[in-house]
Amino acid sequence: MAKAVFPGSFDPPTIGHLDVIARAAHAFDELIVAAGVNRSKQRLFSDEERVEMLTELAEPFPNVRITTFDGLLVDFCTEQGASVIVKGLRTAADYDYELQMAHLNRRMTGVDTVFLPSAAEHGFISSSWVKEIAKLGGDVTSFVTPAVHTRLQAKHR
Repeated sequence: MAKAVFPGSFDPPTIGHLDVIARAAHAFDELIVAAGVNRSKQRLFSDEERVEMLTELAEPFPNVRITTFDGLLVDFCTEQGASVIVKGLRTAADYDYELQMAHLNRRMTGVDTVFLPSAAEHGFISSSWVKEIAKLGGDVTSFVTPAVHTRLQAKHR
């Protein structure tokens, strides 16, 4: 049974993340979407809120499980019995960074990384940009689901 982990901050989850979840859910028997817990980073959404939003996004996919992880991703993969890490790529810069991480992860534990290029219409969307636009009162409705949009609006009231 092929089990994969799709890690990220998902602060907030975007339609680009949803696209990767949908595609990876069809490619693997089980997909674990894992929101990273980094106590040194200030996030807009709590761990619980990110899990709730991701759970809503993943509802149509019965083979997707949502959780959080803390520490090394490869250790989490080993604990979960996952042999593959899924990474979405938007740009060449993403590839350069993620390729180095893929080599490190494989060297440390043997876990492979599969890259999914973003759909062309999502290639410019990032959680950071979505947060910044929303904070300044801009319209982000085409970058996130309606449920995520509602939560963003509530954070910026």
